[in-house]
Amino acid sequence: MGEVFAGRYELVDPIGRGGVGAVWRAWDHRRRRYVAAKVLQQSDAHSLLRFVREQALRIDHPHVLAPASWAADDDKVLFTMDLVAGGSLVHLVGDYGPLPPPFVCSLLDQLLAGLAAVHAEDVVHRDIKPANLLLEATGTGRPRLRLSDFGIAMRLGEPRLTETNLVVGTPGYLAPEQLLGAEPDFPADLFAVGLVALYLLEGAKPDAKALIEYFAAHGTPGAPKGIPEPLWQVVATLLQPDPQARFRTATGARKALASAAELLPEPGPDDEVIEIFDQLGPLPEGFGPGGPLKKAPGVEPTTPPKPMPSMSDTGSFHLPPPQAPAQKPEQQPEQQPVQQPRHSPHNPTHVLSTPRSYVPQYPAQPPTPVPHRSPDTASTASYTARVPEVPPPTGHRAARRRAARRPGPPAKVAIPLLLLALALYGTGFWALARI
Repeated sequence: MGEVFAGRYELVDPIGRGGVGAVWRAWDHRRRRYVAAKVLQQSDAHSLLRFVREQALRIDHPHVLAPASWAADDDKVLFTMDLVAGGSLVHLVGDYGPLPPPFVCSLLDQLLAGLAAVHAEDVVHRDIKPANLLLEATGTGRPRLRLSDFGIAMRLGEPRLTETNLVVGTPGYLAPEQLLGAEPDFPADLFAVGLVALYLLEGAKPDAKALIEYFAAHGTPGAPKGIPEPLWQVVATLLQPDPQARFRTATGARKALASAAELLPEPGPDDEVIEIFDQLGPLPEGFGPGGPLKKAPGVEPTTPPKPMPSMSDTGSFHLPPPQAPAQKPEQQPEQQPVQQPRHSPHNPTHVLSTPRSYVPQYPAQPPTPVPHRSPDTASTASYTARVPEVPPPTGHRAARRRAARRPGPPAKVAIPLLLLALALYGTGFWALARI
């Protein structure tokens, strides 16, 4: 059992070492798989700031190995990324020496594709070298390269974490302008790609200083032995000391490389087959392919992830059919069972009953004829509300309805009121006559 970070990451064994930390193989208890975890060793503010800047990069590309998550526990911090088991280009050249030109073209194409994605985010890597170019353990299949280690990478326009006259990078893979203290830019990364290409083709680390001096004094040299001329023209353009004479973008260099690769001869049957092995080695005791064999103290309980639906041949997922809402079953009227004759049709001794004579039954009164409806009326009569038709009043009935109004007050009340009104009227008239 190893050390557990933040209740989630359990360190298994160290697999590498970087500039500011060690790289471990770790088990992610939440995602249930092995990952690579970079643990910060130094706790000074400068190293911590670089660590934070590196883990903040989120570049999703098949040929870029960028941080995926991070965690902190007391005075230690780490971030995780995919676990790549095939080692680096250093391991590959150490096993096979100079690599075949078509194989190198495949690796360079993937490197330039990943670098184009990095530059699209306005990020300059500043540390491209064979040790930072990792490989998947693909065996004898097509290689798969991953650009890693963004420890000193920076975005264009961000403040530098070092002094102006201090050079940051790996000696032997620095562009001439970097040695002069120029601001980081994309052509510097492309110069490092040219040095990596020369390393793969010759099987040894190139002398960058001697190359720069020769290019400056004599111009572009001829193709070295064993390197095809079309491929050398691409590599030589990447190695130009003047940044303005190089490819301006990784995409432009990739297009030129594709044109050169078409002119290379096809690999023959006697050419050596390159195989990329698993360089991590077996898991230590107490760990298996499915994780640790025993639960370590400090691990937070997690719920197992839900299984994903299987994918069909067309790339879509099989979803369960939609369920109709539950409906209340309708009560069906009870049906009386039909009385069947209790005999077997196969009984030859059965005697059939004598059929009764048919007597037509006539109704006592003739049926009322049903009025004929037009097709439009008949088709909507079942669901259209109809207002009952009432014929308008005519003749003396209308006069009687107009005369039938609300009656007035009874006579016992109307006569006294009328007399009182006349008395008041007379009194008023008499008062006016006396004035």
